[in-house]
Amino acid sequence: MKRRDFLAASVLGLAGAAKVATPNQKKTIAGVCFQYTHNGHPDVIFGRMLGGYAPNGVRMEPQTRLVSMYTAQVKSDDMSSAVVAKCGLRNCSSIAEALTLGGDKLAVDGVCFVGEHGDYPDNDVGQHLYPRYEFFSQIVDVFRKSGRSVPVYSDKHFSYAWQKAKQMYDWSHELKFSLMAGSSLPVTVRTPELELPLGCPLEHAVSVGYGPSDAYGFHGLETLQCMVERRKGGETGVAAVEWVEGDEVWKWRDSEAGRWSARLLNAALATSPDLKPGRPEDNCKKPVLFLLEYRDGFRAANYMLNGQLSSFAFAGKLKGRPDPVATHFGFTAKDGRPLPHFDGLVYCIEKFFVTGKPLYPVERTLLTTGVLAFVFESKRQKRRLETPELKIVYHAPQHAYFEKA
Repeated sequence: MKRRDFLAASVLGLAGAAKVATPNQKKTIAGVCFQYTHNGHPDVIFGRMLGGYAPNGVRMEPQTRLVSMYTAQVKSDDMSSAVVAKCGLRNCSSIAEALTLGGDKLAVDGVCFVGEHGDYPDNDVGQHLYPRYEFFSQIVDVFRKSGRSVPVYSDKHFSYAWQKAKQMYDWSHELKFSLMAGSSLPVTVRTPELELPLGCPLEHAVSVGYGPSDAYGFHGLETLQCMVERRKGGETGVAAVEWVEGDEVWKWRDSEAGRWSARLLNAALATSPDLKPGRPEDNCKKPVLFLLEYRDGFRAANYMLNGQLSSFAFAGKLKGRPDPVATHFGFTAKDGRPLPHFDGLVYCIEKFFVTGKPLYPVERTLLTTGVLAFVFESKRQKRRLETPELKIVYHAPQHAYFEKA
C-alpha cells in the first residue's frame, strides 16, 4: 500500500474510510462565534469546514455543510461578512436565527460554537470574561423552544467560572444532546509519538507550556489531562489545586515536596524544538505553576514558562521504568502549512457531527475547566484550595485520536 493511501485510510488512527456524502446529504451546521478574523479560531475551524483540510497531511473535503453564521462582534478586520457572501451562508443577526435559519424551530443538524477572541474584559486575577455561558444558554433556549436538540461542539474550556461550566455540562444531560469540547492540543502531532496504554502505572506527570495563564494555561492542562487520564484506575477527579508564581516556583521544584517534578520538567523541556539555552530560572521572568492533587493520590504539575519555550510538552514517570517518557505537542514552523494542528481538531469535530458521538469524553474538558477556574481562585486567595466539586469520574477513550503525520 502506498504511504498516501495508508494515511488516508487511517486518519488519526480511525479504522475504515468514511463514506463520502453528497452536499445535500451532509449534516447542516450552524456556526456561532464572538469575532471572525484572520487565523483566529473561527477562521481556522469554520474555514476548514468550508474549504477542506489535511489531517495527517492527506487532503480531505468537508464532511458537513456549514449553512449559517452568527458573529457577535464585527470589527474593521472582520472576515465573516466576506465568508458568508462567498460561501452562500445565511448571515444571521442572532444565535436563534443561526439555529432556526429564520424560522421558529431548530433547523440544523449541529452547532459549532467557537467562543474565542473578541473585546471582553478581564477580572482581578487575569481571567478573560468570555460570555461562553451566556451564548451557550441561548443555544439551549432554541432547543427548549423547539422540543428537540442536536450535537454541540464548544471550543476550548466552557467558562471562567466553575458554576457556569457545570451548568453548561448539566444542560447537555437534561436535554440529552451530545456535547464535545476542548482545544487542538490533545489531537495534534506528538514528537516523539507517544500514546500511553490504558491502565498504565503512571506515578507522576508534568506538562509545560507558555503564554497567558488563562487562555494558554488551559492548553497546558489539556496537554496534561489527555495523558494522565489513561493511568491505572481511570480518572476520578481532582482533590486540590494551588497557584504558585515567581521565585516560589523554583523553591517548590527544589523542595522535598516538588523534587519529583524536576527530572520530569527537564525531560519535557528536552522535547521542545524551540527551547532557549540556559536554565528556566534565568530565562523566565514570571514563571507560573499549577499544582494538582488528584483524588486517587496522583500528583501532577503544569509549568508555564514564558521565555524558556513557546510550545507545549509532557513528561511522565511510569512505575518500573527508570527514565521518564516525554513528548512535544504540536507542529513546528518547518511544517509550512498555517496552524496545521487544527486539521486534526476539525476532523474530530466533523466526525462528531456525522456520528453524533464525541470521540473523547467531554468530562475531560469539564475537569480541566474546573481546575483552571479553581487555580485562579487559588491565586486570588493566595493558598491551596480543596476542590470537592471536581469529583469527576470518567474513562479515557480507547484511541487517543492524535495526528500521526
